[in-house]
Amino acid sequence: MEYIKIGKVVNTFGLKGELKIESYTDFPNERFRKGQILHIDSAEGFQQVTVLRKREHKGFLLVSFQGLEDINLVEKFKGYLVYISKDRIHELPAGQYYYFQLRGCSVYDQNHFIGTVENVESGYQTILRIRTDDREILVPYVDAFVKDVDVSNKRIDVNLIEGFL
Repeated sequence: MEYIKIGKVVNTFGLKGELKIESYTDFPNERFRKGQILHIDSAEGFQQVTVLRKREHKGFLLVSFQGLEDINLVEKFKGYLVYISKDRIHELPAGQYYYFQLRGCSVYDQNHFIGTVENVESGYQTILRIRTDDREILVPYVDAFVKDVDVSNKRIDVNLIEGFL
């Protein structure tokens, strides 16, 4: 089974088994909704958990899982990554992509190979973190720079201005 990383447990919260999770997904309400089946990559391997409830607090998600409503049962998850099964994701409209689809894509500027997408970061703006031969560059994922995305061939064409390279 293939999994997609959707977050990281950064700490516990309170005594009732809530976990403070840094979300890596654009769809936190769907990914962490009540009843959603997730997987935590723990020291014992992937552990399947079912979301009992989710709320937001200071930029993080506070999530509790069925049967794990005690701090003593969830402390072991601190620092571990949270995944969803790849077969549980939904289709996106044409021209939209999941971050995992963009990671590993080769990036070209006017048919000149620049590097490979190492990570996609979100916040105020989505950023492509591209690893070149000797350094890392950050390219905003906006139409002004990203001209074509072909995830089936793992290729992204960009048009960079002076100063990026």
